Amino acid sequence: MTVDQKPATAVPPSSVQADILAQALPYIRRFHGKTLVIKYGGNAMTDPALQKAFAEDVVLLKLVGMNPIVVHGGGPQIEAALNRIGKKGHFVQGMRVTDEETMGVVEWVLAGEVQQDIVGLINAAGGKAVGLTGRDGGMIRARQMRLTDKDNPALDHDIGQVGEIASIDPSILKALQDDQFIPVVSPIGFGENNESYNINADLVAAKLATVLQAEKLLMLTNIRGVMNKAGELLTSLSPRDIDDMVADGTISGGMLPKIAGALDAAKSGVNAVHVIDGRIPHVMLLEVLTDQAYGTMIRSH
Repeated sequence: MTVDQKPATAVPPSSVQADILAQALPYIRRFHGKTLVIKYGGNAMTDPALQKAFAEDVVLLKLVGMNPIVVHGGGPQIEAALNRIGKKGHFVQGMRVTDEETMGVVEWVLAGEVQQDIVGLINAAGGKAVGLTGRDGGMIRARQMRLTDKDNPALDHDIGQVGEIASIDPSILKALQDDQFIPVVSPIGFGENNESYNINADLVAAKLATVLQAEKLLMLTNIRGVMNKAGELLTSLSPRDIDDMVADGTISGGMLPKIAGALDAAKSGVNAVHVIDGRIPHVMLLEVLTDQAYGTMIRSH
């Protein structure tokens, strides 16, 4: 093989490539001008090849006329940062107790390190990303989350600066979208006394999708979607299905806020909510622009 020759690669026949492109056309037409809220987390955030594919997907969706908004998490990155400063995490009923020092770490990791990595990836792929927290434009007002003891409903636990959403003002997001920017939102809100609150990113994504009446809410995960007890993928779930699966423990742990937020968004007017496998390269393009289902769709009824 000479220097100028490239190794042979398996390329789909031109007819297959044309079919794929043609299949995308009705979806591009249907979703043109519509808002897509994307919860970005899991492997897709840490694997370099998946990071690049994610950024390319976001830029392509913007270029064909859709309005993606990215909401990101960062639990593992926060844990690593706390370990670096020798701070041991304390949890109550699975929730991280967030004192003032921990909240400071959360802010610089989420709004600094993680957010700016995502902004940089999208910009490198040809987009115009802008990083925001809930403070920007007064977007996410929050209050302290009340955590009721699971064994004694009369007892509340103080878990510090962990917040729940009081209200959302999406006007800054709309202004950025109209100017062809791609917003990247860190899930940090602010309270009545200017205090910061760390908020579950799944719930922020779901609430933003609801307030913006988004066409789709796409939640990237580390699994194929929602599975039944036999480990089989469930491609569609109703509210009743979800209640049954929570009751028997099939949906538990970190999936609870994700599914609760997804269901709330579906019931509140978001046309389609998808829990999809972020480990598949370009999974968002496959979900949005093809006939094939990748993951679980949450229905409103």
